[in-house]
Amino acid sequence: MASLRLLAHYQYQRAAWYSRVLQSIRTQSTDASGVAHEKAQSYVHHIGSKPLVYRNVGQHLRMAAERFPNNEAIVSCHEAGARLTYAAVLDKVDGLAAAFHQLGLRQGDRVGIWAPNGTLFYLTNLAAARAGMITVGINPAYQVPELEYALQKVGVKALVAAEGYRQQNYYGMISHIAPELASSKPGELKSKALPELSAVIIDSQKSLPGAIKFSELFEVPSEQAISKIEMLQSKIMPDSGVNLQFTSGTTGHPKAALMSHFGFVNNGLHIGNRNEMDQRMHRLCVQVPLFHAFGMVIAIMAALSYGSTLVLPTAGFKAADSLAAIVRERCSIVLGTPTMYVDLVRRIVESGAKLDSPEIAVTGGATCSPKLFADIKHTLGVRKVKTVFGMTETTAVIFQSLFEESPEDVQQTVGHVTDHYEAKVIDRDGHIVPFGTAGELCVRGYGTMLGYWGDEKKTKETIAADRWLRTGDQFMLREDGYGKIVGRLKEVVIRGGENIYPKEVEDYLNTYPKILEVHCIGVPDERTGEELCAYVRLKDPEETIDREEIMRYCEGKLAYYKVPKYVRVLNDLPKTTSGKVQKFKLAQLFAAER
Repeated sequence: MASLRLLAHYQYQRAAWYSRVLQSIRTQSTDASGVAHEKAQSYVHHIGSKPLVYRNVGQHLRMAAERFPNNEAIVSCHEAGARLTYAAVLDKVDGLAAAFHQLGLRQGDRVGIWAPNGTLFYLTNLAAARAGMITVGINPAYQVPELEYALQKVGVKALVAAEGYRQQNYYGMISHIAPELASSKPGELKSKALPELSAVIIDSQKSLPGAIKFSELFEVPSEQAISKIEMLQSKIMPDSGVNLQFTSGTTGHPKAALMSHFGFVNNGLHIGNRNEMDQRMHRLCVQVPLFHAFGMVIAIMAALSYGSTLVLPTAGFKAADSLAAIVRERCSIVLGTPTMYVDLVRRIVESGAKLDSPEIAVTGGATCSPKLFADIKHTLGVRKVKTVFGMTETTAVIFQSLFEESPEDVQQTVGHVTDHYEAKVIDRDGHIVPFGTAGELCVRGYGTMLGYWGDEKKTKETIAADRWLRTGDQFMLREDGYGKIVGRLKEVVIRGGENIYPKEVEDYLNTYPKILEVHCIGVPDERTGEELCAYVRLKDPEETIDREEIMRYCEGKLAYYKVPKYVRVLNDLPKTTSGKVQKFKLAQLFAAER
């Protein structure tokens, strides 16, 4: 262990020296004799004051339980105010981890979690990590085709699910994919459609055929089996996979990005530090979904690092519940997407509530307007509004607000490059551009994903052999390490923090009998940031179609947030001579309507 610390210290010092050398080189310019030197190029490497740590998520949890045993780890307001301390969390997590092993699951097996925010998601996520397994966060809004694809793509062996969410009956949806479930012995499913899946675990009081009750898992393991979980920790490499996050590309088929324990732990530590969670015990109002990287890392891992309390207002975001939780639980930090803050601000104004506990509001998941920044600060009464920017493939955050910065830095940038990350901006040929020049943002650091599950080609397209990851974001980098998003090279629409990939929606709508072709674009929206608009050509020009008809066709097939808000019918779509639709002209058509 001592030798590892010495090696880490040596690598840290070497990296610091190398960064200073690069900084010296890139600030040179052409001299009077005409000898060419490099101009100031868009490259920064922020080492930070705290070195990286080499531990897995399970070890990180044990340290939290030892340091903050009596601190509340989680408060789930909608679950009868369920409260668990860090000591209690570790006990429950190890019991659940041991139960997974007794079900026949092994290190590296994928454990799907299909549930809204609550203790089930929180405990299962940490238990799988302590057991050496890989969690798969599944969007609670998924419909049957989306769920089936996700389970098949990564070979989920055990699925832990809520009984249902909103109008969805999860057991019924799973049974639709795997009808063999009803006649199977619990834990011994053999499904033609899902050959890897063996155990379906449902959080229900009902006895559902073929399913295991979530509550019964805590009664399965012996004390001896539970004690083995701690012994297992030294065998779980920090560089191994801990979580799979689904993230789509322009192909419309979701890719599964594999994140490491090392990335989770360190990103949580440095996010929490930037959010001032190391200065006192904070209580975080978590409005974002836990299955997302925002909830997994910015919330769970950051809180774990500093003994903070996660307060879950409700299963899914509702502004009224968030406000009630902030007041009742005296939350000092609020986490949310811009869309959530729009609704929260409106709720506070309408109710006339006066808040005295929030100190910091953290926004991420989509760009935030300067007006909304001002509204958040004034209405919530916080002393700081901080922004985070990143992507799934980088284990969440790569740019984030510093401790002290000007209002302009907060409102006009996405923050400063995070600790121990490199960032550069390149042109179409891959050459670094000067500071302040727009190009594609590339990053390199400890949090880079291990790769896309089962997709070596896409992995190589995203991460080069030198480990630089291409983000697809059009970006401008300042010499002081701050960055600004100019646009997106990838054709992705961000609706209230949820990524929508137009081709996925287009491919499905093109199966509708009346539609000849459809093309979707992102259009501005005051509340959600962006919405989807579908431009449609019908097979019969005399026919018509509206959003209600589209909604009925999408019901049960596409998650609600992917359904276009606007539908426009055109007899001819603007195209190039090669037949490619000119989406920028569609955007101009929509803008002309405003």
